[in-house]
Amino acid sequence: MSGRLRIALLAHSTNPRGGVVHALELGDALTRLGHDVVVHAPDPSGAGFFRPTLCGTVSVPASPAGSDITEMVRVRAADYVRHFEKKGHRDFDVFHAQDGISGNALATLKERGLIGPFARTVHHIDLFGHAPLEALQRRAIIAADRHFVVSQVWRDTLARDYGLEAAIVGNGVNLQHFSPLPDGREAGLRARLGLGDGPIVLSVGGVESRKNTVRILSAFTQLHALHPGAQLVIAGGATLLDHHEYAQEFSNARFLSGLPEHAVIRTGPLPHADMPALYRLADVLAFASVKEGFGLVVLEAMASAIPCVVSRIAPFTEHLREEEVVWCKPLSVASIANALVIALKPDLRARLARLGPAAAARHDWDATARAHVTTYQRLREPAHA
Repeated sequence: MSGRLRIALLAHSTNPRGGVVHALELGDALTRLGHDVVVHAPDPSGAGFFRPTLCGTVSVPASPAGSDITEMVRVRAADYVRHFEKKGHRDFDVFHAQDGISGNALATLKERGLIGPFARTVHHIDLFGHAPLEALQRRAIIAADRHFVVSQVWRDTLARDYGLEAAIVGNGVNLQHFSPLPDGREAGLRARLGLGDGPIVLSVGGVESRKNTVRILSAFTQLHALHPGAQLVIAGGATLLDHHEYAQEFSNARFLSGLPEHAVIRTGPLPHADMPALYRLADVLAFASVKEGFGLVVLEAMASAIPCVVSRIAPFTEHLREEEVVWCKPLSVASIANALVIALKPDLRARLARLGPAAAARHDWDATARAHVTTYQRLREPAHA
C-alpha cells in the first residue's frame, strides 16, 4: 500500500521534552512528505503545544491527576481512551504512540476493538523500582504491533529484554531554528537571566537524576574556581515524573558548594523561541547524562556552533564522531570538570564550533520521517487487519 496516510501521533504532554519535540518534528516532516498528520497530547492547561506546527494538533482534555506517578499514567491513559472512544476521533490509518501513557491508551483501545494494530516508539526504558509502574511500562511496549527506536542501544535492549524487533529511525535537528546566526533575542535574554561575561555553562533538561545534574554542579564548582565569572544555567525541567528527592539532593549540594548566588541559574521551562538564543549565549553545553534515548539537545547545541561535553556512552557514541565533542565519564565529577575546562580552550572551542553545524546536518527530520513510512504501510496490510 502507498499514497497519502492519515496518521495519529500520540505524545505524553504538550511540554518541550525530547519525545514531544520528536513527535512534533516527525509530524511536520511527514506532512511535508504529503501525509495527513495530527499530533495529540493530554493538555491540563488547555494552552496547546509549546510551538506552532505544520501538522495538525489536538489538545486532549485532561482530568485532574495527583502526584502519584502510577495513578497519573492511568489517568492520562484514560483521558486518551475517552477521547478516542468517539468514532469521529478515530478516523486514522495509523496510530503511533510515543510513550508509555499513549501506549497504554492504544493498548486498551485495541483490546476493545476500537482500533487495529498500532506502532510505538521506545525512546528509552526507565527503571522505576515500582512494580505497578513497571507493569504499565511493559504493557505499553509489548502491546504494540510495530516498534521504532532512535538508536541501536535501545534496539538491542528491546531484542534482549522483550524479544521484539524494532526499526531504527534516528532523530533530526531543525537547522532553520537552531543555527549560529543571532536572531536579536540574545541581549534581552542575557539581561533577563542575569548573565555576565561568563564563561556560560549550559545544562538542558532541568534537575533530574538521568540528566546527572548534581555531578554537573560539582564539576562546575571546580570550573568556577578557575573562572570566577563562570555561570551554570540549568534550563528546562517540564516533566510529568516526580524528581523531588533528586531536586532536594541538588539543593543540598548547591548549598554546600559555596558558589555565589548568581553563579547558578535555574530558568525552568523557557519559550521555544528563546532556546536558539540561549544556545548562542552559552560557551559550552554540559550534557553528561547517564541515560538517553538519543540526546536531541546535543544536536541543537552543535547546530548552534556550541562546543559540547558529552557522556562517552551509547547512544552518543553511535552518532557522534570522536573529534566532534569533548567526551567525559558521566559518573566521574573530575572527568566532567576536566572536559569543561578542555572545551573552553580557545583553539578547541573554535574547532568544535566549526564542526558542530556540519555534524548536526547529518541528522535530517525528513529522512527520519521516510524511515517510518514502510512500517506504517505494513500496519495496514491484511495480516494486521
